[in-house]
Amino acid sequence: MVCAKIYCGAAIIAANIALPFHSLSYYGRKSAKIKLMSEPSPSSPPLAPSPWVCRFAGLIPAGGEVLDLACGGWPHARYLAGLGYRVEAVDRDESQLSRLADVPRITTRQADLEGGPWPYFGRQFEGIVVTHYLWRPLMPQLMACLAEGGTLIYETFMLGNERFGKPANPQFLLRHGELIDLMHKRFTVVAFEQGEVASPWPAVIQRICVCRRREVRLPGCAGLAD
Repeated sequence: MVCAKIYCGAAIIAANIALPFHSLSYYGRKSAKIKLMSEPSPSSPPLAPSPWVCRFAGLIPAGGEVLDLACGGWPHARYLAGLGYRVEAVDRDESQLSRLADVPRITTRQADLEGGPWPYFGRQFEGIVVTHYLWRPLMPQLMACLAEGGTLIYETFMLGNERFGKPANPQFLLRHGELIDLMHKRFTVVAFEQGEVASPWPAVIQRICVCRRREVRLPGCAGLAD
C-alpha cells in the first residue's frame, strides 16, 4: 500500500491505496528529452493505453477533435480514433508517426515541441491527451487550446520518481500538486491523483482530468462507485 491523494469533483482525500495501473506494457515513454526505458520501435506491436486515459476518454464530446501531444509510439491516438474521435497526433519523431499514417480519423504532424514554434496557435480541440511528457513552457498554449466544453487528460511523473530511476531531473518531474494548482482556477477538475504506484513497476506519478466550463458525471472504474 502507498499513500496517495485523490481528488474527485469537490474534495481532496488522503487515502492509503495503490493507484491502479493494470497494463504491464504501458510505462516506458519519453518525458521531455529523457529516454525512460524502451521507446517502442515502429515494428513493435501496439501497447495498451493508459487506464487513466481509458477511464476519462468518454468525457470528450462525441465526434470531437483530440490533440495527442508528444504521442510517440504509444497507443492513445489509435485508441481515441477507435472511439470515433478525430485525432491530431503530434511528435518530433517521424518514424513513430509513420505507424499512424494510414489509420482512419488520425492526422499526424511532425513538430519540435520544445525547440520550434507552437504549431497550434488559434486552434482548439474538444479533447487533449498528454501522457508521460512534461515541457512547462508549453502549458499556457496547451491550456488555451482546450475548447469550451472540452476535456483535458494529463498524466506524467512527479518528484519522488527519482528514487526509482528516470526521469530523475526535477525539470521533467511535476512538483507536489502542480497540475491541480495550475488548472483548478481555469477548469472544472473532474479527478486528480498523485502518489506512488507499485505496478507494473515502482514509480511516482501525478494525473488529472479537467473540463472547460462543464459539469460531468464521473465515469466508473474498478474500486470506485459511479
